[in-house]
Amino acid sequence: MGALCIKEMKKGMVKQRMYKILEAKELTTNIYLMVVEAPRVAKNCQPGQFVIVRMDKDGERIPLTICDYDREKGTITIVFQTVGAETARMQALKSGDSFHDFVGPLGCASEMVSEDQDELAKKKILFVAGGVGTAPVYPQVKWLHNQGIAADVIVGAKNHDLLILEKEMEAVAGNLYITTDDGSYGRKGMVTQTIQELVDEGKKYDLCIAIGPMIMMKFVCKLTKELGIPTIVSLNPIMVDGTGMCGACRVTVGDKVKFACVDGPEFDGHLVNFDEAMKRQQIYKTAEGRAMLKVQEGDTHHGGCGQCGGEN
Repeated sequence: MGALCIKEMKKGMVKQRMYKILEAKELTTNIYLMVVEAPRVAKNCQPGQFVIVRMDKDGERIPLTICDYDREKGTITIVFQTVGAETARMQALKSGDSFHDFVGPLGCASEMVSEDQDELAKKKILFVAGGVGTAPVYPQVKWLHNQGIAADVIVGAKNHDLLILEKEMEAVAGNLYITTDDGSYGRKGMVTQTIQELVDEGKKYDLCIAIGPMIMMKFVCKLTKELGIPTIVSLNPIMVDGTGMCGACRVTVGDKVKFACVDGPEFDGHLVNFDEAMKRQQIYKTAEGRAMLKVQEGDTHHGGCGQCGGEN
């Protein structure tokens, strides 16, 4: 092939872009934070949206809600929990490593971003975050703070050691209420208990935004419906593929079928069929368990344990 042809081919080639990890740290047991260089995503993202990351060309697609962004620096902050084989591999990445793919922003931004700011400022807003759900709550509270709007925030964790982003949340929240199941820090009990206590103390809220485990969001919505507080939830926990192709995040909202990755991830919590969504969430547990055993034990695990479903 002539030199001129090779030169023309090179001109038409697009160089593979890798997304460099600028910071990587463990926030608490099995929960990690990474700051990734992704200027195009950072330029266009809004609170409530998510990204899909892939470690290498053969890696699994992982949808993660954006935790923070810096448009000037061109960075996106993600927080994830190791719940399967791929996230277990991902937690080993260090500063200086790169993601093969970092796609976004995806999903619909939080409705408050497009709401009239004068009307939004009149609302009393309560955020309820559970566990790793604190990460996607943070950018929304921060966005409101930057608009001069102070929101109350309840953050729940099983115990003090599993609490994340406390200082960051404290800097942007109007009032921050910490709850732990065992009472090792803050108020003892579930987040629903604190919601009820705040209302009993005379607090009035026009909107509640709850993000966390599905079971937590279910019971928050049950309570806020009784209290007459409109509630928005994020169904990121049930997403798998992130493009609407797999159907794993199919959910019934009112009398309509929606997909969390395409139509959400935020929905009216009082209309979500949580029981149906949680049942669908269980479908992938066996496959996830087998994949995790392969990562942990490699070729030494041959089934027969009665747990993974593998052959004897």
